[in-house]
Parts: sequence; C-alpha cells; structure tokens
Amino acid sequence: MKKPLADLALELLPRNVSASRSWEWPRTMLVFLAVTLLLIGTNDAIAHAVAEGDKGYIQEISGVHLFSFVYLGAKHMVTGYDHILFLLGVIFFLYQIKHIALYVSLFAIGHSSTMLLGVYFDIGINSYLIDAIIGLSVVYKALDNVGAFQRWFGFQPDTKAATLLFGFCHGFGLSTKIIEYEISSDGLIPNLLAFNVGVEIGQLLALGAILIAMSYWRRRQSFWRHAYTANVALMSAGFVLIGYQLTGFFVT
Repeated sequence: MKKPLADLALELLPRNVSASRSWEWPRTMLVFLAVTLLLIGTNDAIAHAVAEGDKGYIQEISGVHLFSFVYLGAKHMVTGYDHILFLLGVIFFLYQIKHIALYVSLFAIGHSSTMLLGVYFDIGINSYLIDAIIGLSVVYKALDNVGAFQRWFGFQPDTKAATLLFGFCHGFGLSTKIIEYEISSDGLIPNLLAFNVGVEIGQLLALGAILIAMSYWRRRQSFWRHAYTANVALMSAGFVLIGYQLTGFFVT
C-alpha cells in the first residue's frame, strides 16, 4: 500500500465535505437517527444476547455436535451488528484483495485466539464492558477513516496493530457469550473449534455482502461525496453501542 489510509482520507474527504457542508450534516443526522432507532429496536443483537432457544438447546446436549456449533457461530457473527460495523470500517477504503485479506485475517486471528482461550480457561469479562469496548472499536475505525488522529494529534496509529488488538477484544466478547451457553465439558474442544469455524463462515458471508455493496457504490461519483457522512454515521453508531452498554452496566 503506497499511502496510509488516513492520508488518503485527508486528501479526499475534507475537500468534499467543505463543498457540500450545507447538506452533509442534515443528511448525517438523518442517517444517525435511522441507525439509532435500528439498534435500539434490536437490543438483543446489540448485546450479543444468547437466544433462549439456542441457549436451552446447548444446555441440554453433551458430546460433540459440530454442525450445531458451526451454525451457532455463523449465526452469532452474521447477526452481530458491532462485528459487522467494525468490518465495514476496516474495509471502507481498502480496494485490493490482498489488503482486504490481510486486515480481515488479522481481525480473525485476534478474535479466534481470545475466543478459544477465553472459553477454555473460563475467562469471563463483564458483557456490558467488553461490548462497550467493541463499540469503541467502531468509533476508532470511523475516526481513523476520516484522518481524525492526524488532524487532532499529529500522528497515525498503526492500523494493522489496532485491527489485531480490537480483534482480541471482539474475541473476548464472543467468549463471554459462549460461557453464557454453559457448554458441557464433554466435547468442549471440538465444539469450540466448530463454533469458531462457524464464526469465520459468518464473517465471510458478512464481508461478501459488504464488498458487493461497496464495489457497487465505489463505481458511482457519490462515493467520495458521501464517504465522510458514512463514516460519521458509523462513528455515531459506535457511540450508540457504547452508551447502550454502559447504561446497561450501571443500571444492572
């Protein structure tokens, strides 16, 4: 990659923002409101809540059930709004397949390792706090995409290291919810590996949908005109996730 992503954002985004300031922010607020209502209306997905049917099924079975755990892993990732929002932020300004593969692989390594180790060693983190950190990862990526760190602080964080680090956080979010399944120790390792395979399948499905939509959008002139707005909406959604989780933490 010849230029850091933030440099690209600094060169292209501000010019478009200044040229359309009169309508960008009203549009941004409308998008933010829509995202907020969507997230509030789907609070189970935000909190990574374990569906009662799935939870009851897992608590009743023992032994190796590979296909069941593959399904649960894929379902969890596809319906995990915060994971999808972070993935969207990560690939927003990535065009080449090798760059997309690199960042997605770092994210996968991060969340796979902490998910497996967290469940195996029974490392439980308060679900509200870890999900708030996951919301913070969405805010970080949106700010990074618009070059905020260079503007405000005069430096650019290592995007690869940050993707791996937040991958670890996402993995602890997954492990915390898996622990809530109260999985039987009989067949634990194969079932965990199957769940992880399902998570990766779900991630590929979500990534494929995002890339199809992004490739279509990038061919239109409106992409650079609305890129800043989209990242502000992404950041706003991250703040909503953080606020939702912290509220839950203090209320409960």
